Amino acid sequence: MAHWVWFILLFAELLIGGFSTQKLPPSNDGKLLSILSIDGGGIKGILPARVLEHLDKALKDLDPNADLAHYFDVIAGTSTGGLITVMLATPSPHDPTRAAFTPAQIVDFYQQEGPHIFNESCPGDGPEFDGVYFHNLTRDLLNDTRLNQTLTNVVIPAFDIKTQKPVIFSNYKLEDAPYLNALLSDITISTSAAPTILPPYCFVNDGVEFNMADGGIAAGNPTQAAVSEVLQQHGEYSEILVLSLGTGKVKVNESFDVEIAANWSYKDWVNNASQFFLRSSTTMTEYYLESLFEPYPPGQPYLRIQEYDLNPDFSNPFNVTQASMDGLDETGKQLLKKKALRMNLDTFDQEELGGLTNAQVLDRFAEILYGERQYRLKRKSMEKEGRPFVETLRVLSDKTQALIRNLFN
Repeated sequence: MAHWVWFILLFAELLIGGFSTQKLPPSNDGKLLSILSIDGGGIKGILPARVLEHLDKALKDLDPNADLAHYFDVIAGTSTGGLITVMLATPSPHDPTRAAFTPAQIVDFYQQEGPHIFNESCPGDGPEFDGVYFHNLTRDLLNDTRLNQTLTNVVIPAFDIKTQKPVIFSNYKLEDAPYLNALLSDITISTSAAPTILPPYCFVNDGVEFNMADGGIAAGNPTQAAVSEVLQQHGEYSEILVLSLGTGKVKVNESFDVEIAANWSYKDWVNNASQFFLRSSTTMTEYYLESLFEPYPPGQPYLRIQEYDLNPDFSNPFNVTQASMDGLDETGKQLLKKKALRMNLDTFDQEELGGLTNAQVLDRFAEILYGERQYRLKRKSMEKEGRPFVETLRVLSDKTQALIRNLFN
């Protein structure tokens, strides 16, 4: 299986406040702004989808009609994470106020469609797969829906191989760059066009030509891209809630023979060491994000959920055997039971964060998201009726802040 080097673009500092299910800017009194970010990783998207299923259920315990797009100001995704993002943010054809897919349905989608997307009987002319099934499936699922029609703001990176520049498909950019208001099917195919695996994808929108490859070339972990978009839009805000989901990393094998590497030629490095660049890039991305929150109190709400000891048998992003997909599914379930982790900025090791499991922290995330939404709904109702601020809103806001302070405790 061929590999490629994913280069992570580092963006400026952090962040923020506010939220709206209609993609409106946050209010000026410093409300919390929430970001969900999902990494790339092919069929390994099963893992974050299973994690999101837990959060979705926790929210539905509080609000039976909850959709994740109603509770996150921004959903960002690269490659397979971009696919999940679009599935969570696209309006359902049956009810335009609801999402087209729930996380549980996304897990089923991977299980059912993965073997057809990565079908060895459909080789590409160069890439491993021709991508025809995935292209047609994506168009059928998303129809003529465009970026400006999503239920919440989305941020989806891709890379233009002709201009050799990243392209960030973001609702925030549409006012100044209306040509980015592409079909969600074109955006999804673009961010998923993994080099050597699927062919580049070319399309024209609003007279502008796009020659696209996988978003992982620009940002395998799209959290920084999402933060940068938010910062440009709402730079004066100071409160943010970030949930960043990975698709699994195999534990480092420290028995690597350094003496052999010392004699590698340029070709050897290209063929054998791309994993070093990929791991170092993703690690530095996590380091950058963790360091942005490090000056804040321990309760500052940033959570990275990642499987750092992924079974090598399940690590191939394009292995769609039933055993591999079932293994990823079970890994996602077990990840919920593991302790929440945070990177030690000196050693780059992962350390337990507060002693809670990922599931327990997600339950608290759900309470915070629910409280913030209730605050906004009540505020919106009062403003519509021309009523002044009342103590009820202050109590709701104070409760949310208390939940944030104790998120990991």
